[in-house]
Amino acid sequence: MKTTINLSNELVKLSHSTNATKQISFNLFGKLFFVLRFVVILFVSAVAVFAQSDAVQPVPRLDGWWTSRFVTSIVQMDKGNIDLLMIGDSITHGWENQGKDIWNEYYTKRNAINLGISGDRTQHVLWRLDHLPLNKISPKAAVVMIGTNNIGGKDASPKDTADGIKTIVDRLQKQFPDIKIILLNVFPRGEKPEDGRRKLVDEINSYLPNIFKEYKNVKLLDINHVFLDENKILPKSIMPDSLHPNKDGYKLWAEAVEPSLVEIFGK
Repeated sequence: MKTTINLSNELVKLSHSTNATKQISFNLFGKLFFVLRFVVILFVSAVAVFAQSDAVQPVPRLDGWWTSRFVTSIVQMDKGNIDLLMIGDSITHGWENQGKDIWNEYYTKRNAINLGISGDRTQHVLWRLDHLPLNKISPKAAVVMIGTNNIGGKDASPKDTADGIKTIVDRLQKQFPDIKIILLNVFPRGEKPEDGRRKLVDEINSYLPNIFKEYKNVKLLDINHVFLDENKILPKSIMPDSLHPNKDGYKLWAEAVEPSLVEIFGK
């Protein structure tokens, strides 16, 4: 069961409700109304799926900063001219911080939008996808890397997480039938290969080839080797906290994915 409220339409109607000859602005009452209306929509969505809140069911988060970031992405997409979706959690979110210079080099020219939000699990990405302004964008490609938070909090098994990833890909293909999807294996975490969470990530990734072997326009890409040394150690010089890349890590990511993007964009 999922909510049928289309939040992007609600946001667009709200954002265009002021005088068309002026930039969007709200007085104090208008701002409060906007926020309250948005919170109600989130609450209804959460209640509608509470009994089925797992990796494959769309679920919003009620954090204020999460809401703000999502609204910002909707406003950006409402302007159109989006060719590349970068979808994920804090690791993708980090393109705006440690990876900012690399992003400007590789992705600004491709009209990319960063749809990574720190802490997101597969269910949160699904909810966000369900509320995109589909009439405003027609992306050529998406890069998807999600799932580490599902097992990080131990609220989903590796198999459930893989099913959540499948549901995300299915949703993208339904929304954008011609989109080319580069699906990345969940990045390694934990310094050593025997780390418990590294093993869980490896198990998630072990399910993906079989799941996506018959999919069209989906390229499953394993770039994890670029982050690891010959003993499968995850160096602090690449991921200082054994989870999030630093600038050098984002450079490795961009270089590894670039040939696949050139196949799509031709440059």
